[in-house]
Amino acid sequence: MSIDLKSRKLIKVLGVLPFYLFTFLLLHSCGNLRKQTADDSASMQPVGPVFCADSAYQYCQNQCDFGPRTMNSKAHDDCEQWIISKFKGFGLDVIPQKAVLKGYDGTSLKSTNIIASYRPDLKDRIMLCAHWDSRPWADNDPDEANHKTPVMAANDGASGVAVMLEVARLVSKDTLQIGVDFICFDAEDWGVPQWSDADYDGNSWALGSQYWSTNLHKKGYKARFGILLDMVGGQGAQFYKEPFSVQYASNVVEKVWRAAQIVGYGSMFPTQIGTGVTDDHVPVNTKAKIPTIDIIPYYPNCEQSSFGPTWHTINDDMAHIDKNTLQAVGQTLIQVIYSEK
Repeated sequence: MSIDLKSRKLIKVLGVLPFYLFTFLLLHSCGNLRKQTADDSASMQPVGPVFCADSAYQYCQNQCDFGPRTMNSKAHDDCEQWIISKFKGFGLDVIPQKAVLKGYDGTSLKSTNIIASYRPDLKDRIMLCAHWDSRPWADNDPDEANHKTPVMAANDGASGVAVMLEVARLVSKDTLQIGVDFICFDAEDWGVPQWSDADYDGNSWALGSQYWSTNLHKKGYKARFGILLDMVGGQGAQFYKEPFSVQYASNVVEKVWRAAQIVGYGSMFPTQIGTGVTDDHVPVNTKAKIPTIDIIPYYPNCEQSSFGPTWHTINDDMAHIDKNTLQAVGQTLIQVIYSEK
């Protein structure tokens, strides 16, 4: 994704008043939460299965085992097949959307957006998405010698896909009355590197989602809303409200942040405004016209980057993935999905 103040990426926005915090004791095992009832008070209760952070962590590790999934690499191609096989293994319909996209420097990028659909027969749908490619250059690393080293992307890529895979595994065991599409966007992280002499171009980021948003995998595809997951496994992460999300889909922001409070993770979802990010959700909002928000961390006191200390560095590895962060985001998504009517 593109830009913050310390890395050419920040938009300053006024904060908002906090909501009251609702908490409950979350069981730390992979079981079931109480199902929602017809009673009005049920809307403030946890619903759906318990998200299993151990499983999501393993999916994150599995992706990293291929190495950096940079565009046009064998690791990228091998991981693509693994992701597809996992979704198919959960019984989802999978569409690989192939395209050759052009990078900021003219490089032809062999891209695959992976669309996996739970209950494709249903017209009423919601969408979860994340990018799955790795940044080819650790251009924000403190050591300049690493600036052209590929990023492992445990957090900035693999974590979002890992959370989606665990959600897909859980919902595939149930019979929901709403369809869920899991979209893995490719070629998100080929944006102009900081060391390049090329002029900065915001459109050099999020190439896969730009393509999908004008070439939908199904003609006339619609979704109630979308939720983008970006860097959802980092240590010490907090997910402030992202400004473009508030601009385009404020009701979805409120829905998700309320869900986080209900399942006991309100402290990790502050109600203040964070950093404005040129990310995959922007073309989905502006081109596909699907109201979509970005769950992305904001580290207001991090000297290196407001996206956290490992962002676009060689330290974005499994040693810096936190199961509690995966749990917070995953359980929040389960709450959102199982609360839809």
